[in-house]
Amino acid sequence: MRIAIYAFDDITMFHLAAPLMVFGEVQRLGLATDWETRVWSDAEGSIRTSEGYSLGDIAGPETAEWADIVIVPSWHVSLDPLGCVVRTAVLKAHSRGAAIVGLCLGAFAVADANLLGGRSAVTHWAVLPELAERSGGSSVDASVLYIDHDDVMTSAGTVSSIDACLHIVRKHLGTSAATRVARQLVVAPHREGGQAQYIERPLADRATDTTIADIQEWILAHLDQDLSLDDVARHARMSRRSFVRHFKLSTGTTPARWVLERRLDEARRLLETTDWPIDAVATACGFGSDVTLRQRFAAMFSTTPSEYRRHFAARAPA
Repeated sequence: MRIAIYAFDDITMFHLAAPLMVFGEVQRLGLATDWETRVWSDAEGSIRTSEGYSLGDIAGPETAEWADIVIVPSWHVSLDPLGCVVRTAVLKAHSRGAAIVGLCLGAFAVADANLLGGRSAVTHWAVLPELAERSGGSSVDASVLYIDHDDVMTSAGTVSSIDACLHIVRKHLGTSAATRVARQLVVAPHREGGQAQYIERPLADRATDTTIADIQEWILAHLDQDLSLDDVARHARMSRRSFVRHFKLSTGTTPARWVLERRLDEARRLLETTDWPIDAVATACGFGSDVTLRQRFAAMFSTTPSEYRRHFAARAPA
């Protein structure tokens, strides 16, 4: 995977470092030997960051022609229009099949290149109205961390760029690889608010709620069982009503919803890492039948278990 990251005068070091750090871990962890990143700008030479540091050895715009993914990791805070050199480089890359990614304010570069085509996009919450106006009919969504249209991707503000880059790792190398990168960087594999297909297993904070954390771990160890609300509440030594209230206060969701999402998480893991038939996956995850699994899976992820396996299993590390 060849990744070209655009840099410009006055870019913050964090925005430039985020994709370099995530994709660099892919190489350092040995998850893929063919991933390479290069930093480029309007002209070969150097740039000066907003913190006042000079960065040299910056490649020229021809680097975009080399890349499978072109990333604009931020944009000018003044929201300057996209210049001709960068526009041409981005459009040429997109026309030959490269994915274009606008992180944080970089979404404005994507919009200025007319690559959204009315599709939804996201950027920093403070300038969502400006992006909606600039993108010519595209909708903006403040509730997500990133939006991936396959050929074009945008992300919300600042730290969300890490979430988006982890999503790229997950998309091309599988959930296990993204989780290893996230663990190495000491960040969450996925934070709530992004696309449901990639949410990992969130647990209550043991430091503040030992009871709910314990019951969540017990649920994860017994996903193949019935796990009725009454049984789970009884295991937690609470009344049904008290357990539901306590669980929702701690997690922000209901026990039934949390259990369903964890069953689906486990189904995704088994689809990625085993060759079990769908009915065996359904049984192991507590769905009872492959029909129920297919229905729940499609409702949550807008794809079938078989399609998910086809897309991810071959890329997932052993």
